[in-house]
Amino acid sequence: MVGPDHEKPVMEEKIEIRTADGTSEGFLYRPEASAIYPGIIHLTDIGGIRPTQEEMARRLAAQGYAVLMPNVFYRSGKLPLFDAPAKSMDERMQRFAKLSAPLSAQALTRDAASYVDFLAGHGSVSQGGMGVVGYCFTGKMALFAAKARPGKIAAAASFHGGGLATDAPDSPHLALPAIKARLYFGHATNDRSMPAEAIAKLDQALQAWGGRYQSEVYDGASHSWTVPDSPVYNQPQAERAFEKLTELFKETLR
Repeated sequence: MVGPDHEKPVMEEKIEIRTADGTSEGFLYRPEASAIYPGIIHLTDIGGIRPTQEEMARRLAAQGYAVLMPNVFYRSGKLPLFDAPAKSMDERMQRFAKLSAPLSAQALTRDAASYVDFLAGHGSVSQGGMGVVGYCFTGKMALFAAKARPGKIAAAASFHGGGLATDAPDSPHLALPAIKARLYFGHATNDRSMPAEAIAKLDQALQAWGGRYQSEVYDGASHSWTVPDSPVYNQPQAERAFEKLTELFKETLR
């Protein structure tokens, strides 16, 4: 079944995924247990799995997909990672440092491959191409998933992704030559984690890559604008992002 034009009720299943470095818990969302759907991996922002991310994954699944949301920060702890949202920028930065420290490009790539393999092998998922979407820190992980499993990932999206094009030897944009997926990048305005010069560097690499992609800046949207519990949540632009995302998957996943 391919994503329909109307939403359906969604069921939730708690799952565990064995990776090369441990076990990631998470959730699988899909409209019905007995049906087959295209698979999508929803990678959370730096706040990890919590009610707002669960609702985002459910909403995507309601379009007619089997959506896997893993705990990408399993090395730092089991769910829930935090009992409450960060109360200050300092606390947010401390959390970011703790969660991101173990996640090198190599670790992200290994994990991404495990998530793709798990979802592809699930009985509710069709044999065609799969999708992946990352937010904030995991925007880069969406690219690494497309690199790790180019024969399986048909579409990858990043919203307010940080550090997508840097001077580091393992910068995410350097993965492009190995990627066959259709790509979408939704950038924030004045984003310190992805400034204008980094967006230009990414766009130059995308043009040289030659694949199908779209990269655009959302006017008036600050970093983390898509997430409802973010202090800078921008509902009109978040809805536009969701429309772009569902359009991407509807056109690429079978």
